[in-house]
Amino acid sequence: MITTPSQTSGVQLLEVSPELAGQRIDNFLRAQLKGVPKTLIYRILRKGEVRVNKGRIKPEYKLQTGDVVRVPPLRLAERDEPVPLSVSLLERLEAAIVHEDKGLIVLNKPAGIAVHGGSGLSFGVIEALRQLRPDVKELELVHRLDRDTSGLLMVAKKRSMLRHLHEALRGDGVDKRYLALVRGRWDAGRKQVSAPLQKNTLRSGERMVEVDEEGKEALTLFRVLRRFGDFATLIEAKPVTGRTHQIRVHARHAGHGIAGDAKYGDEAFSREIRELGGKRLFLHAYALRVPLPDGGLLELEAPVDEMWELTLGRLGA
Repeated sequence: MITTPSQTSGVQLLEVSPELAGQRIDNFLRAQLKGVPKTLIYRILRKGEVRVNKGRIKPEYKLQTGDVVRVPPLRLAERDEPVPLSVSLLERLEAAIVHEDKGLIVLNKPAGIAVHGGSGLSFGVIEALRQLRPDVKELELVHRLDRDTSGLLMVAKKRSMLRHLHEALRGDGVDKRYLALVRGRWDAGRKQVSAPLQKNTLRSGERMVEVDEEGKEALTLFRVLRRFGDFATLIEAKPVTGRTHQIRVHARHAGHGIAGDAKYGDEAFSREIRELGGKRLFLHAYALRVPLPDGGLLELEAPVDEMWELTLGRLGA
């Protein structure tokens, strides 16, 4: 936890306790100054207005136990109470929780809900969970899912759990598997796609990821689960690396865009799937195996939604 030994004229002094040591100063401030826009946090860092132990630091500075962080006075119209979310949305997300213990929440995130606010969105899963669990002060996303991807999403309730899971994700301790409905007949002999990925931003501001020799190494393992003639294939995808949009771009690179993928898919194929009632991205994080700090192993599976089920039923009819 953070202690605030002094707070005068809007200046905050935040002392770093052992469980928060090792964090970058920018990530620390984003977690502590809830509701303050990221742009404002980076602005006060750039201007040198944030001091650690009375000295200037860079945004990549890593905090140490006992550091005292001085935060300047902020215009805190941005720090008003969060916008109350609709009861129906909160109930939907509460019902989506498939596992909860003292350190971790895992939910089956519905398609169409972002994991966090931003880019014109006032809320996401994490903001909703903070309203659902107001007594849990350290709720943080362990990883992300694209807004239109459904499935298992981990949210840490403690800093120690967040650190543990980040270490497991950096190694090979976490096993995440996805279901995807792709165009055409996926060759059962094609069991992996290894192609480096590079992030690019278009003039419109939209972020795209492309296969590029200059990009970061990326590997996805694939397995055919069910065929729908030569029209479509249901596959399992296991990302070995964790690059942005990795499964979606690797599926396209293999010649089999994912149904409903407006960015990387095939529009004609997606239109035919929509005509069957499939008005969503057909990518779902369905299985998760993760090591726990006590040495145990958490294994979970999450069902697809009704729209997915009905669409595949019509495809197979």
